[in-house]
Amino acid sequence: MPVTICTWNINSVRLREPIVLKLLEEEGPDVLCLQETKSPVDKIPTENFAALGYETLIARGEKGYNGVAILSRLPMTEVPHVDWCGKGDARHVSAKLANGVEIHNFYIPAGGDVPDVEANPKFEHKLRFVDEVRDWGVGAKTRDAILVGDLNIAPREDDVWSHKQLLKVVSHTPIEVDKFTAAQEAGDWVDVTRADIPEGKLYSWWSYRAKDWAAADKGRRLDHVWATPDVAKRASGSRVLKDARGWNQPSDHAPVFATFDL
Repeated sequence: MPVTICTWNINSVRLREPIVLKLLEEEGPDVLCLQETKSPVDKIPTENFAALGYETLIARGEKGYNGVAILSRLPMTEVPHVDWCGKGDARHVSAKLANGVEIHNFYIPAGGDVPDVEANPKFEHKLRFVDEVRDWGVGAKTRDAILVGDLNIAPREDDVWSHKQLLKVVSHTPIEVDKFTAAQEAGDWVDVTRADIPEGKLYSWWSYRAKDWAAADKGRRLDHVWATPDVAKRASGSRVLKDARGWNQPSDHAPVFATFDL
C-alpha cells in the first residue's frame, strides 16, 4: 500500500491552521508530521483536521515554543519519545503504523547565530542533540523506521545557495555537517530525498528576511526524510512543495514529501 508522508515546520499550527488545511485538502498526504507547532497539545485545532479524515493526532507540545505533531488518516499507535539532552522539551514524537513501521518526527535545535560552543549555549545544545541522535540510531537500525523533520542542518554543498558563503553560518558549518553525517551513518539511515533527487540545488527553507524570497532563492535544505534501508528501498516520489512558501501567511519552511510502498 502506498503511504505518502509529508514533513513541515509550520511555525505555529494555530496561526497557520488555514494553510495546513489547504495542504491536506490539495495534497492529501496520509501522514503529516509538523514541527514548531508552538502549542500545548490540547490547544491544537484538531476539529477541522479530523473533518478531512485526519482523526489520529499524536503530539507533544509547549506554549509558544517547539512542539511536534503527527496527523494521520491511517491508524497509528504512539511510541515512547526520547527526552533529548534531558531538557524535557517537545522536540520528538513517534508513532507506529499497523504494519509495524515506526515514524519519528524531530525538531532539532536551530543552534543560534554563533557557531561556537563556548560562546553560544544554543549551539552546544544542538551539537549534543545530534550526538544523542547518532547514539540512538544504532538501536533504531534494527527496526523498520522513517525519520523526518526539521533537522536544521543542510549537509551538502548543493543543499545551500552558496557553500562558500555559508561555511561559517549555523546550519552548514563543517562541525554540524560532520555530526549530521555521523548520525546518519550510525543508524544506516538513507536520505530518501536525495536518493530520489540525487543532483542539483534543493532547498526547503527561505528566510523571512528576504524582500523577495523567490527571486533571491537563497535557500537551504533543512527538512529531511530518512529511512532504514529496507524501507528506503520502497520509497519514491520525493519532492519539495516550494509553492507553499508563497501561500498566505506562510511558514519559512516548505513541505517535503515522500511516498513509501508499505
